[in-house]
Amino acid sequence: MNRPLDLGTAGGFRAPRLLDVLIPTRNRPAELAVTLSGLAAQEGVPGFGVVVSDQSDGDAAYRHPAAATMVRVLRHRGHPVLLTRRLPRRGLAEHRAYLLAASAARYVLCLDDDVWLEPGALRRLVTAIDELGCGFVGNAVHGLSYVDDVRPETHRHYEEWTDRPVPERIRPGTPQWERASIHSAANLLHVTRRLDLPPGAWRAYKVSWIGGCVLYDRAKLLDSGGFDFWRRVHEKHQGEDVAAQLAVLARFGGAGVLPSGAYHLESPTTVTERDVEAWEVVLAEEESTQPA
Repeated sequence: MNRPLDLGTAGGFRAPRLLDVLIPTRNRPAELAVTLSGLAAQEGVPGFGVVVSDQSDGDAAYRHPAAATMVRVLRHRGHPVLLTRRLPRRGLAEHRAYLLAASAARYVLCLDDDVWLEPGALRRLVTAIDELGCGFVGNAVHGLSYVDDVRPETHRHYEEWTDRPVPERIRPGTPQWERASIHSAANLLHVTRRLDLPPGAWRAYKVSWIGGCVLYDRAKLLDSGGFDFWRRVHEKHQGEDVAAQLAVLARFGGAGVLPSGAYHLESPTTVTERDVEAWEVVLAEEESTQPA
C-alpha cells in the first residue's frame, strides 16, 4: 500500500535555486510517471526543484502509485518537489503563469507531461544557456515512431549559431518561421546522426520556437511578459509557448540545442479544444499598437 503523499508547500518550495522544472499535467498518470522518472535519473545539476500542477478531471495524476514513487525518488535524491492542483481550468497560458509564479530559481524548465529526458539532457541544457547567455534554450522532442521516416527536405532549415544568439523578430510567412519544420517527427534526430558529433559535444542552432522542453532564464522570461497574456486570450487556446518564445527571442535571443535528449511519448493529447492560437492573438495586439 502507498502511504499518504506529502504535497509540499509553496512557501517551503520557493527558494533561489539554480533551476526549477515546471510541469503542467492533466489526466496523464502513466505519462507523468515516465516524465518524472527521466528527471530522477538526471545528474550534474544537483538540487533542482520540480513543480507539478495538476488539472485532471478526477484524482490528481501524481497520486497514482507509479508517479508518487517517482516523486519520492526525486526527494530521496535531494530534489524539492511541490505538488499542486490548479482548478478551475483557465487555459494553458494561465496554467504556465501559475507554475512560473511558484519558482524563484535562476532558470526554469517548462517540461510537458509527456516527455522523457535521457540522462545528461538537463546538464547539457544548463551548460548551453550558461555559455550562450540568451533568453532560452530548448530540446525539441523526438517522435521515435518516425525514426525510419527520413525527410531530407526539412534538413535545410537547420542552421547553427556560430556565436552567441542575438535577438530576432520572427513572424509567420518569413523564412525564419519555417525553422520549426526541423522539429517534426524525428527530423532533428536524423540531422544529429548526420553531424556525427563527438561524445559530449553539442551545437546551438536557430529556431522560431520549440515545443515540449524549453529552459528559460526566468528573469528574461518575466521581462518579456512571461505568460501574463493569458488574460487576453480565450481559455480554449494552444500556442501559448510559441507566444512566450517569440517575445523572448525578440528581446534576448534563443537557441535549440543538439543533440536533443527529449523524447515524446506520443500519447493522445488531453487538449482537445484548441479554438485559438495564442500567438496569433498576441501578435495581432502588437501590430495594432504599432505607430501608423
